[in-house]
Amino acid sequence: MTLTVYGASLSPFVRKVRVFLAEKGQDYTLEQVNIFPPPDWFLEISPLKRIPVLRDDSVGANATLPDSSAICGYLEKKYPSPALYPQDPFAFGQALWYEEYADSDLAGNVGMGTFRPMIVNRMMGKEADTATAEKTMTEKLPRNFAYLEKEIGTKTFLCGHTFGLADIAVATHFVNLAHAGFKPDAAAYPNLTRYLAAILARPSFAACIEEETALLKKFGI
Repeated sequence: MTLTVYGASLSPFVRKVRVFLAEKGQDYTLEQVNIFPPPDWFLEISPLKRIPVLRDDSVGANATLPDSSAICGYLEKKYPSPALYPQDPFAFGQALWYEEYADSDLAGNVGMGTFRPMIVNRMMGKEADTATAEKTMTEKLPRNFAYLEKEIGTKTFLCGHTFGLADIAVATHFVNLAHAGFKPDAAAYPNLTRYLAAILARPSFAACIEEETALLKKFGI
């Protein structure tokens, strides 16, 4: 197998790349890496200390690429079918924007505001910080939910008429939100709720969610 993904299963960015690879029909090896703290060898291939990193042995023994966005862009070029980036220029730009929005603002609120206090704390033997998570759900995430509710509207996919990068980049963070025990209110955000139910039911996402749920059970979560 020529492709190796270095990272942790519960990372939304690792999941983003894994779903992307699954949708492309590409096999790969997942090598678990704990970045708290990262091992020295990992710093050599990920100078920003972030996961995931992709290694492609078909390019060369030291052919590694950090950052989920860079990895997905590379995979799209190497495995162009099925296309996960829109062909239309404006839709392509939209997809990049949704990815950036998800990777920055949404990721920060979900990750630091709910997943870390509720899940990471418990995995590290600490008490869950329910107050921080509930405050995030009340004060920070409604802005993200409202924006996505408006952008989705009656659409099935965020960009164009096919599943793609934007859907993967956005939906992966809602997996972590669900792991933390939260979800958008269906009455307040019906479009977002409908959209997420369909996207996360895809085999590419469902396989990751099943694996991660089993992992969390081992930690008693």
